[in-house]
Amino acid sequence: MTQQTNLTLFNNIRIVLVNTSHPGNIGAAARAMKNMGLSRLTLVDPEDYPSLEAISRSVGAVDLLDDAEVVKDLKQAISGCIWVAGTSARLRTIEWPILEPGECVQQSLEHIGQGDIAIVFGRENSGLTNEEMEMCNALLHIPTNPDFSSLNVAAAVQIVCYEYRLALAGNKIKKHKGKKHRFDALADSTQLDGMYAHLHDALDYLGFFGTNNPDIVMRRLKGLFNRAATTQRELSIIRGICSAIQDKKRPRKQ
Repeated sequence: MTQQTNLTLFNNIRIVLVNTSHPGNIGAAARAMKNMGLSRLTLVDPEDYPSLEAISRSVGAVDLLDDAEVVKDLKQAISGCIWVAGTSARLRTIEWPILEPGECVQQSLEHIGQGDIAIVFGRENSGLTNEEMEMCNALLHIPTNPDFSSLNVAAAVQIVCYEYRLALAGNKIKKHKGKKHRFDALADSTQLDGMYAHLHDALDYLGFFGTNNPDIVMRRLKGLFNRAATTQRELSIIRGICSAIQDKKRPRKQ
């Protein structure tokens, strides 16, 4: 794969900013992206945008702001993505795979030939919620001084974009050996959403939820399948199981 071919893969990378409160951070993030050759910026429900401050802080990256996609929630922002990482300064108690920037970039690039990938940056004051993290395949943690771990969101974007530049311009992409069957490709977020809805209906048909809150149970299951990097073949098996459950007569209540 040539360097020029590698650089075209920048078009498969989405940088997603969630509910950003300071428009200057949006502009600075756009500048950081353009410095490193990335151009796809997605904004989830920004508090103040469009903004003259964002334009001012972007310096020569106004074109990225003009082309930025503004959406209402993270689900919409990552629609169609086959691999997603969420950034956090805190190491959560819920078990996501935790990757440092270089590791995260390399793991994402293993899948980039299959479709879009996204790196998600949370709110300045609170990061990402657990529910948002459960939409991700991995947690990206940038090591910092433990006595002062708060990192400006635009600075975090710069670090990640630099790692992408380093890997793609330097042709440092790890390739899978052998040929991959098309059903061994990762399921994208839209396909997974369809499976989750089907799984919910099948479990409800079985009476599985009982007195448990279905939303909490499904949130945990979504996290499990996302962390497992579910393939299209595996998704098809799960949906087949769900269909088999629904084809059976409803069991009698004891």
